[in-house]
Amino acid sequence: MASLSQFFSHLYTMTVVFLSLILLEIVILVRSVIGITLKSEKPIISTTQYLNYIEEKNPTISYSEKLMRQQDSMECAVCLSEFSEGERVRKLKCKHTYHKDCLDRWLQQCLATCPLCRAKVLPDEIVAKYDRMQNQIEYDGSDEEILFLLSALYGNSLQRIF
Repeated sequence: MASLSQFFSHLYTMTVVFLSLILLEIVILVRSVIGITLKSEKPIISTTQYLNYIEEKNPTISYSEKLMRQQDSMECAVCLSEFSEGERVRKLKCKHTYHKDCLDRWLQQCLATCPLCRAKVLPDEIVAKYDRMQNQIEYDGSDEEILFLLSALYGNSLQRIF
């Protein structure tokens, strides 16, 4: 009798897992169909396009003694490290200078403003398009993610099956 009860318990768990997977696939399908229509209305830009746009508006230059004499600070306000001769830096229109990588990370993670004076570095529409891309969460088809999600939902009963 105990083995029959255990069999039905496993059958129930497997049915729940199967139905959850089907529901998840339906949600992904609906989301992709809706996403296609939304993408045409609200365009997004990729990280590469965003970084290219930053480069276009604020080209990278090589740090030199001449540049050092023209500015007040001799260190990057993001990482607080001093500039070295020949390093790749970006000088913004507000006249603040940063390491290229430091500023690029800042612009990707925060609003597209100067870290010191908060002057706009990029137009709002470009930032909004990039933020829409960043906010999209897409399922990559990984089985481990599904198992993790289902184990979080249904507890240890899944670990006994798999």
